[in-house]
Parts: sequence; structure tokens; C-alpha cells
Amino acid sequence: MSAAAPPPGKVPTLTEVIRHEASVAQAAPPTSAEQELVQRVLANVQRQVDLMLEQRLREAMAPALARLTDALLRETRTELASTLRDMVARAVAQELSRHRDR
Repeated sequence: MSAAAPPPGKVPTLTEVIRHEASVAQAAPPTSAEQELVQRVLANVQRQVDLMLEQRLREAMAPALARLTDALLRETRTELASTLRDMVARAVAQELSRHRDR
């Protein structure tokens, strides 16, 4: 049987901060070319998000708007029918009144 490797001398714990050269290099200010690239990518992503959001909203709202439109049409037809009945009843009453007065 072979002997197990000896444990490392120092193992960092989760509470220790370890500096890494790559993270220090990333802290350098971005160049104008990098900034332009970032702006182009952000603009492209924003357009895609806007299009996707609009499409999803349309898909989600279409059934609700259809139900509301149907309900509004039913209510409007009911109100119109009621108003027409009232107008016809008044017109008939006025005509009957005129014929009686003669």
C-alpha cells in the first residue's frame, strides 16, 4: 500500500481574501474600443429584449383583450336595445296621445 500524500501546508479558508492577478488585471479601466463594444452589445440585447417582451405581452394580453371586447360588445348591445325600446315606447305613447286629442 502506498502512503497518502501529506496535507498541504496552508489551505485558505472561506473567510480569507485571495488576490488573483487576473482579477487585478480586469480592474484596469476599459479602453474606448471595449466601451464601444459593450455599448453595441447592450444596445443589441436591449432591442432583443424589447422585441421579446412585446411579443410575450401581446400573446399574454390577446385572450384578456378578446374577453373584454366581447363583454363590452354584449353590454353595449344590451344598453342600445334598452334605449331603443324606451325611444319607441315614448314615440308610440306620443302618437297615441295625439290621436286621442283629435
